[in-house]
Amino acid sequence: MSTKEQKSNQGIALIGMAGRFPDAEDFRAFWWNLEHGVESLVEYTEAEMLGAGVPAAFLENPNFVKRGTPFERADWFDAGFFGFNPREAEILDPQHRLFLECAWEALEDAGYCGDARPESIGVYAGASGNTYFLSNIVTNPEVAESVGGYQLMLANDKDFMATRVAYKLNLKGPSMSIQTACSTSLVAVQVACQALLARQCDMALAGGVSLTFPEKTGYLYSEGMILSPDGRCRPFDEEGRGIRGGHGAGIVVLKRLDEALRDRDAIRAVILGAAVNNDGADKMGYTAPSVEGQSNVISAAIRMSGVNPESIRYVEAHGTGTQVGDPIEIAGLERAYRLHTDKKQFCAIGAVKGNIGHLDAAAGVAGLIKATLALEHRRIPPTLHFKKPNPAIDFANGPFYVNDKLTEWEANGAARRAGVSSFGIGGTNAHVVLEEAPPTAPGEVLWPEQLLVLSARSSAALDATAARLARHLEAHPSVSTADVCYTAQTGRKRFPHRRMVVCSSREEAIEALNGAGKRKMVSAVEEANARSVTFMFSGQGSQHIGMARGLYEVQPELRHWMDFCADFLSRDLGCDLRKVKF
Repeated sequence: MSTKEQKSNQGIALIGMAGRFPDAEDFRAFWWNLEHGVESLVEYTEAEMLGAGVPAAFLENPNFVKRGTPFERADWFDAGFFGFNPREAEILDPQHRLFLECAWEALEDAGYCGDARPESIGVYAGASGNTYFLSNIVTNPEVAESVGGYQLMLANDKDFMATRVAYKLNLKGPSMSIQTACSTSLVAVQVACQALLARQCDMALAGGVSLTFPEKTGYLYSEGMILSPDGRCRPFDEEGRGIRGGHGAGIVVLKRLDEALRDRDAIRAVILGAAVNNDGADKMGYTAPSVEGQSNVISAAIRMSGVNPESIRYVEAHGTGTQVGDPIEIAGLERAYRLHTDKKQFCAIGAVKGNIGHLDAAAGVAGLIKATLALEHRRIPPTLHFKKPNPAIDFANGPFYVNDKLTEWEANGAARRAGVSSFGIGGTNAHVVLEEAPPTAPGEVLWPEQLLVLSARSSAALDATAARLARHLEAHPSVSTADVCYTAQTGRKRFPHRRMVVCSSREEAIEALNGAGKRKMVSAVEEANARSVTFMFSGQGSQHIGMARGLYEVQPELRHWMDFCADFLSRDLGCDLRKVKF
């Protein structure tokens, strides 16, 4: 089997994604922050911390770190959109709320939020511990008593997040919770890939979410533990002393590569190999990392990918910025790469934790989305706070170097490839090998005019949708108007408030969306209801038969329906159409 055939048979296309990250409402804002070296770090005021319940005595402790990771609108949720009443939404873990919203957005990004989507879509997901229940539900006994223990369990237990997404979005593939601590979301991606290769589903959502409550609390630093003494994470640097916690969610939409190519999906990247293992007992302690365990999982992913690691020019590392963890991670990577090459400093390495902190159950998918965006934009973002390497790491004689500035990713005639690692406390390790999306020819445009349709649940939401699409078209001048119109028609769910315009160019579409130009959008409210389909042929009898025969010949998919119509008319209306030979 050729490499190309192997890639087509075993490759998994990443065709959509969504995320909410510190200082970033979506993955586009996330990429802007990464490119510009933004550190999402905030200093809390004493009033904020006292209001969050931090004891006043803690604030006087010199080891108390009054910093954290900003995350806006953690309490926001469009309950009505997903069919929740106010009390249901109130008791629902915000992690479940956020993940559900991101699942919808990811399917929209993939173009599969409409009715034309595979029957079997799987959900593989995990969440961090539920602190909302302890800080908000338990402390409000009248709320707990009003709904009862059973409903509280369904709304707050990790077991029900993935299946709630499947229920609310009517997804009928496997749906399961994945919990492996910090590696949860990347393990979810690997499990989803295996399910797709085993044809247990035709498409899959995979990811994770982490929100902690109360939000603005800071933390108590303890020497030798994983939390940083100043709130900054410095991956691979000699001053690295740990991480700070973060908040966020990420989801990717996956599909078998050959089918994504066949269906002309917008492929963002291709997963060539993905592996998971556990350290076992071959390490200093339960929470300690293992060189052997990490090396083995990286080697397994590389073997599955079928590529030489010399062709991998960027690794998004776990990168906790600890004195022990970073050297072990680099040693594991080096051991895996040295099985194939002696080349030095050819592969850039980075870690997103310097930007957004440690997202716990969502950390792995955050790294995967970062690597995917780097492949798409062909630039490698800077790793923050790197000045001098950890003295236990010999970068000069190894395959890796820390990418500390925004760098153009040169292809040099080969496909761009990246690795992504995520390691969990308890020893479950995951590694993924990614490749940039294959080149595709532009689709054929059959008509000079295109029908652009939008819909939403309310008039205000429809206005917001139109404005958002106009901004997108303005920011992406190379986008095909025909492709946009096709996705709007087939890849979006239809809602009562609707708007349409016929346009012949991107510029006309933008003008119409902004309410300007000669092309005017038509708006209407259409309540959903079932409508019958009627074939109508103008003219006299011979013309009827001729037109019907022509339709029968050029539209084979309608033949069964037309045969049924002929039988119905013959049986119920006395028209002997069964004698007509279509």
